[in-house]
Amino acid sequence: MLEIKNLHARVGEKEILHDVSFTVGTGETHALMGPNGSGKTTLLMAVMGFGNVNVTKGSILYNGEDITNLSLRDRAQKGIGMMYQRPPTIAGLKLGKLLEVTSNHRMDTVLDYAKTLNMIPLLDRDINKGFSGGEIKRSEVLQLMVQQPDLLLLDEPESGVDIENMAVMGNAIAHLLEKDVHLLHRKKSGLIITHTGYILDYLDVDAGHVLVDGAIKCHGNPREILKVVKKSGYRECVECNQM
Repeated sequence: MLEIKNLHARVGEKEILHDVSFTVGTGETHALMGPNGSGKTTLLMAVMGFGNVNVTKGSILYNGEDITNLSLRDRAQKGIGMMYQRPPTIAGLKLGKLLEVTSNHRMDTVLDYAKTLNMIPLLDRDINKGFSGGEIKRSEVLQLMVQQPDLLLLDEPESGVDIENMAVMGNAIAHLLEKDVHLLHRKKSGLIITHTGYILDYLDVDAGHVLVDGAIKCHGNPREILKVVKKSGYRECVECNQM
């Protein structure tokens, strides 16, 4: 579903990503790991098509189509959706109204989704205004549930989320990624940035990639990678890759 080929990208005058390549198959979920400032969010923003990320070399293919130069709007319409690490507060726009205009479902289905995520009391509130960290993350998941993208880009879904909210959100993300469907029949794919690995308790993740200093330094089993990182840090991945 997603193929990133020799991708170089800069933000402003600084090159952030250097020759990044990997693929995410249809029905697969991959974890993206790395230290702070390594370029993980920039990579997701490049895939999503944010204008402040300038791809200078390489390409991004989605379902075999080169989308490197498509607008964010076009990519969203083709079925790419993103959960943001720090989404903005939008004063004057109610969460329920946003869900109504972006959903392909009947409103009663939207309300069922909101009930699943304990978001009914927040539908009449301005988006993210006064929301707790957990409420912001659940709001992001709810928006993806009504949009039903085929490729989900999730930027640190567990950041700022307590254990109770993590369970609610993790199960909802698993449903979004069709983890209750046999792999051969799954249509949705995911690329998830994680620091703690807590999200892995709720998802079967097929592969992990380690991004350090804007370059992929390791591919492998995400749980095994996390064990190494927790014990020796990300530099161990770099040194292992160089051996």
